[in-house]
Amino acid sequence: MKTMSATTKRNAAETTALSAGNPNRAETGQGRAARYVLAGTRLALGWIFLWAFLDKLFGLGRATETDNAWINGGSPTKGFLTFGATGPFQGIYNDIAGAAWADWLFMIGLAGIGVALLLGIGIRVAAVTGGLLMVLMWTAVLPPSNNPFMDDHLIYAAVLAVIALLNAGDTWGFGRAWARIPAVGRMPWLR
Repeated sequence: MKTMSATTKRNAAETTALSAGNPNRAETGQGRAARYVLAGTRLALGWIFLWAFLDKLFGLGRATETDNAWINGGSPTKGFLTFGATGPFQGIYNDIAGAAWADWLFMIGLAGIGVALLLGIGIRVAAVTGGLLMVLMWTAVLPPSNNPFMDDHLIYAAVLAVIALLNAGDTWGFGRAWARIPAVGRMPWLR
C-alpha cells in the first residue's frame, strides 16, 4: 500500500473542509475573484440607489433639476408616476403621484437601501426592499419599451437577491462585524 504525499493529504483535508462548510477553508482564486466582483456589484448598486436619493433631494441636475428638488418643495414621485407610468397600473400610479406618504417612503427606501448596500450591513433587508421597489417600478412601465416583459428593473432585483444570498456585504463591507451583533445573530433576516 502506498502512502499519501503531503500534497495529497492537504488536498484531501481541504476537500473535507469544503464539504463540511468550514469557514476557514482555503479559497480558490476563482472564488476570491467572484467574491470581489460581487462586492463591486454591491457597491455599484448601492451608489445607484444613493445617487437617486441625493439627486432627488438636492436636484443635482441629472434626473432632477434644482427647482424640482425635494428640499425646494418638489416631489420625488410626481414626475415619474404622472408622466412615466404606462400600462395596466397607470391609473394607480397616477393617483399616488406626489402624495406625501409616497414621497417619504420612496426617499427613505432609496437612502436606506443605498447606505445598507454601500456599508454591507442589513443586506437581506436591503435586498428585499430594493427588489420590491424594482418590481414596483417595473410594473409602472409595463410593457417595457424594448422587450415584451424583461427590463433592467427585474435584473436589478435578481442581482439584489444574489448579493443577499451570498453575503456580499462581507467583502469590502462591514457584513461580518454586523453579523456578530447579538440582535443580528438572533434575527438572521437582519444580516
